[in-house]
Amino acid sequence: MIGFPASTRIWLAAGITDMRAGMNGLAAKVETALAEDPFSGHVFVFRGRRGDMIKVLWWTGDGLCLLAKRLERGRFVWPQADSGSVALTLAQLSMLLEGIDWRRPERTWRPTSAL
Repeated sequence: MIGFPASTRIWLAAGITDMRAGMNGLAAKVETALAEDPFSGHVFVFRGRRGDMIKVLWWTGDGLCLLAKRLERGRFVWPQADSGSVALTLAQLSMLLEGIDWRRPERTWRPTSAL
């Protein structure tokens, strides 16, 4: 996982994004649809129609980074809203990137045997 600065906010763009969009198209979507500054250093995450691919846009201070991930099986869990954004923590982003449902993570535990 990329190490983001502690002050970095992570935003999911609700709804469907055209995955043909590149850096400039996604930066424009950040400005218009999300009313945020794409050069703020925050992380913006977009999902396509099929749900198996996401793109992450991040300004590092000296340039824009565009990261893409496609799941071979399964779908990325996404908010039901058609517009707006949802803030995530770094832990939730890590779960999202692994294909885990970040909305309801469950701890696993092993029962202890009674002695």
